[in-house]
Amino acid sequence: MRVIAIDGGGIRGLIPALVLAEVERRTGRRIADLTDLIAGTSTGGILACALAKPDPVPAAQIAGIYEQEGPHIFDRSLLKTITSVDGNLDERYDDKGLLNALRKYLGATTLGEATVPLLITGYDIEARQAVVLRPATDPAVTMVDAARATSAAPTYFEPWRVGTRPLVDGGVFAINPAMIAYAEVGGHIDVLGSFGTGEHTRPLPFDEVTGWGRLEWAEPIIDVVFDGSADAVDEQLDRLSPRTYIRLQTRLEEASDDLDDASPDNLAALRREAERLIAARSGDIDRLCGLLSA
Repeated sequence: MRVIAIDGGGIRGLIPALVLAEVERRTGRRIADLTDLIAGTSTGGILACALAKPDPVPAAQIAGIYEQEGPHIFDRSLLKTITSVDGNLDERYDDKGLLNALRKYLGATTLGEATVPLLITGYDIEARQAVVLRPATDPAVTMVDAARATSAAPTYFEPWRVGTRPLVDGGVFAINPAMIAYAEVGGHIDVLGSFGTGEHTRPLPFDEVTGWGRLEWAEPIIDVVFDGSADAVDEQLDRLSPRTYIRLQTRLEEASDDLDDASPDNLAALRREAERLIAARSGDIDRLCGLLSA
């Protein structure tokens, strides 16, 4: 089985989009033609849906979509900033920009129409359980609904109902969905390409954090949970399947690690981060391309 897994990370999804575009460039084939399963969380779930459509969106075009639509998706009006008390009493963003982008590029396509099996993560806040949306079990769910639900990061966007299930971002349990994908195929993989959205580099100073309570932890704890769980999955899979697991991740030395910094300067920095990753890991990308093409 040839498997691809794409992390969550908001606007930082530009990084895996560009790396996937490089895979398509080197192989001369679409990602859906190279894989037997694509797993995605949050922004990675959006990428997965776009790559698996019956008329797949080229990864290079998806990267352009992040740059074009990102500023509209993460656009906080003065009214929203005031009424949400800067995200403290309500979600930070109206989802109009996000929904417009999803509908524009995913249309009315359902999961059942995907050209390759998908795993899209979410978390049911009423049943209090992890949810994985699949074409086999959720064929009538639209890609727009699946993508909107998996990207409902707490404090950023409101939860989203998929049928009767109120879902939030799957990143609360699987920001790196590679282990979900590994389990889905029973560990029988020829290659598992795992695409990160950039590692956090800003420290949380001990002397400062020691005095924090609920209010101070409310925002950074989301990043801590996301980053820690991604690293845990990476270590587990590196031990379970060292010869067939390829993780393409980079430290964010220049770009912001914020999920919602869609400023022109940060988008340009994210592109440079991706270019440096591609240059530094060119040999691993070649090996991944070879295994996917075999």
